[in-house]
Amino acid sequence: MSEEIRNIEPKVVWENFYQLTQIPRPSKKEEKIIAYMKKFGEDLGLETIVDEVGNVIIKKPATPGMENKKTVVLQGHIDMVPQANSDANHNFETDPIDAYIDGDWVTARGTTLGADNGMGVAATMAVLQSKDLVHGPIEALFTIDEETGMTGAFGLKPNMLNADILMNLDSEDEGELYIGCAGGIDGNIELKYNKESTPAGTKAFKLWVKGLKGGHSGMDIILGRGNSNIILFRVLKLAKKFDVRLASIVGGSLRNAIPRESFAVITVPEKNISEFEAYLKEQNTIIGNEIKVVDPELEISLEATNAPAEVFTMDSQNTVTNLVLALPNGVIRMSNEMEGLTETSTNLAIVVSKDDVVKIACLLRSSVDSAKDQLAETFDSVCSLAGATAKFEGAYPGWKPNPDSPILATMLKGYETQFGKIPEIKAIHAGLECGLLGGVYPNWDMISFGPTIRFPHSPDEKVKIDTVQKFWDFLVETLKNVPAK
Repeated sequence: MSEEIRNIEPKVVWENFYQLTQIPRPSKKEEKIIAYMKKFGEDLGLETIVDEVGNVIIKKPATPGMENKKTVVLQGHIDMVPQANSDANHNFETDPIDAYIDGDWVTARGTTLGADNGMGVAATMAVLQSKDLVHGPIEALFTIDEETGMTGAFGLKPNMLNADILMNLDSEDEGELYIGCAGGIDGNIELKYNKESTPAGTKAFKLWVKGLKGGHSGMDIILGRGNSNIILFRVLKLAKKFDVRLASIVGGSLRNAIPRESFAVITVPEKNISEFEAYLKEQNTIIGNEIKVVDPELEISLEATNAPAEVFTMDSQNTVTNLVLALPNGVIRMSNEMEGLTETSTNLAIVVSKDDVVKIACLLRSSVDSAKDQLAETFDSVCSLAGATAKFEGAYPGWKPNPDSPILATMLKGYETQFGKIPEIKAIHAGLECGLLGGVYPNWDMISFGPTIRFPHSPDEKVKIDTVQKFWDFLVETLKNVPAK
């Protein structure tokens, strides 16, 4: 079924996107896509470079008569977020994405689609392939590992590129031009716990929290969707009256995705099982009503499993429960400068117990570096009270808006001429690579735009078909009108 997307207009873009769906490219597993992009550039007879971290750079000369235009970097990332529904049976390291047309959208069966950032990559590939587009000098930069650390952007060296303008094609609302983004930092927390033998007279279960939508931990955090980790521990805290004991926890899978599913192996005294089941049904209703507008399919359920040999001691169980519930999560502050923009947030993404240690992974974001640092201090204070350790690493800067940007002025005028309306100017609460890339190339005039994508980082991810045509037409027209040197 996925081949049907090859016939959508503009075919030059959708054909490339189809090819990308056939190449496994989860973050940190990009060997196949790097090789594909290298061959793609070489087959076109263009200068092609793979740098020491794996970024692919392809340079295309100006079309005749356009040599005096400023050089433009068209930039996107070649990795994708590997998220699948539990029943999808999909291996992101070997299996292609099964994309299909669903009304006005293209989506995938049971997995992330990879439109983030496959659509931007596909459009850049179409520019490199073209023989009739009019443009100045082009440098295509395809970065790796944007989704789990921005390794490619961190590793890019000076003097690899000679451009004046960066067009990042990784935004997700057509008709909007982005001129700023949030910075971020990874929070890694560890809490040691003690164990004891599983109490006699108990039965073991997997306690599931699932059915949530999840989503992008930056852009979707403002929607107030359920966090499966927090819901699970909220249920466990109130379940103490039934003598429920925790044996293990696996919650969430990616730092930059709001966790959709979590489960714990627990034990329940046989005499309390009926009451506990009734309690879970009650909590499903209570919590479900709280989030039903944004997450209507919450499911809290039990599944019988093999009895564990050991469980957390009660003190350790209480400590980890209180720690998870005390850590900040969600929107912390809205921006005073731009209406409707999240300034500072955090996502309690992963909670996993293994080898007598509970590990918690969070992603802290802010467009204000000092606010990001203060949030990290709050995490550190909470962890100190719980006897846990917190480390913060992988920090990347935000991208400060420049309302006087020459390429912004060009694109505002061009969009209005082309489509009869003025595009919105925005900043995004996500970690675009522009902040890092601008640190390496401070002379760059930067802007970000793209087609409309919804629910990135989740199996509900989809891209609106008609916006891809508008995005492509706007890109083509913009390249004609790039300012002269």
